[in-house]
Amino acid sequence: MNEQMVLLINKIGTLEAELAVAFTKSGNDFQLNTRNGRIDFDAEILRLHKKQKTRLTRYILNARPLAVLSSPFVYALLFPLLLLDLSVTIFQTICFPAFGIQKVRRSDYLVFDHRYLAYLNVLEKLNCGYCSYANGIIAFFREVAARAERHWCPIKHARRILAAHPHYSKFVDYGDVAAYRALLKDMETFPSAGENTMPQPDTASR
Repeated sequence: MNEQMVLLINKIGTLEAELAVAFTKSGNDFQLNTRNGRIDFDAEILRLHKKQKTRLTRYILNARPLAVLSSPFVYALLFPLLLLDLSVTIFQTICFPAFGIQKVRRSDYLVFDHRYLAYLNVLEKLNCGYCSYANGIIAFFREVAARAERHWCPIKHARRILAAHPHYSKFVDYGDVAAYRALLKDMETFPSAGENTMPQPDTASR
């Protein structure tokens, strides 16, 4: 990995950190209060939220017929997600400690805070919870797969891939056998728990 790429990766990391801070500040604009994991709004904001709430009966009656007919197919996806959730959890529980790979904390990827929004009715909250689970658990799957790939096959592809996981930028270049062999030796000192980095290959031979 050349110096320019390293600088770009570091710049991206800095921008992502700044974006996270900006998201936090934007939430403060709505006068959020967090107590014991629960999110509360100030009384005036809460009153405005409740005023904008759509009644459940009205929400259902105004739904498009095609949306109603397709809803069983939407919720049917929950079953394979639950099965995959169980399978991936068992996989990392058994395999990651055996190979010295830091396990992914599942709870970091599952956030269900839309239920505190008073402008959502019961069905809207249910839909939000479903989407939060689906996207959160897929993000969990991705990180488990990414750490497995980082350990067993940290080699970039010859072709550009879309939406590469965060570890991909630290993989060795496609076809660079010297860097790959050097990385295999470093695997003996694989990152311990709490670290999220990867040994950098020796690029001097390039």
